[in-house]
Parts: sequence; C-alpha cells; structure tokens
Amino acid sequence: MPIIEIIVQPNGQTRLETRGFTGSQCRQASQFLEQALGARAGERLTSEFHQEQAAQRHAHEPQ
Repeated sequence: MPIIEIIVQPNGQTRLETRGFTGSQCRQASQFLEQALGARAGERLTSEFHQEQAAQRHAHEPQ
C-alpha cells in the first residue's frame, strides 16, 4: 500500500517520504503536499523510483 509520510522536525522544517510508489508516481501523489508546504530544499530518490526507470529502459531495448 502506498504511503506518504510528513515529518515535522522541532525546528519547523518538514520532510515528505513516500513508500510503495514506483517511478515518478511518488512525485505525482505528493505534488499537492509539496505545493502546500512551500519550496523544496532537496530531493533524495529511492530505489523504488529507479526500479521503474530501469524496467522501462529494458523494455525498449532491441532484442
């Protein structure tokens, strides 16, 4: 089951973590939260993001 977790640190900074999404689905699902929270300070992509990217490249390679 896909999850979006919002972590609020004691200094007020927020961080979004997504789990259970593949590829860019996480960006689409969390976009409304990112807009509500303000400017993005950084991004760290998970292995789940890269798994779909690799699968798509493999599917398009000639046999």
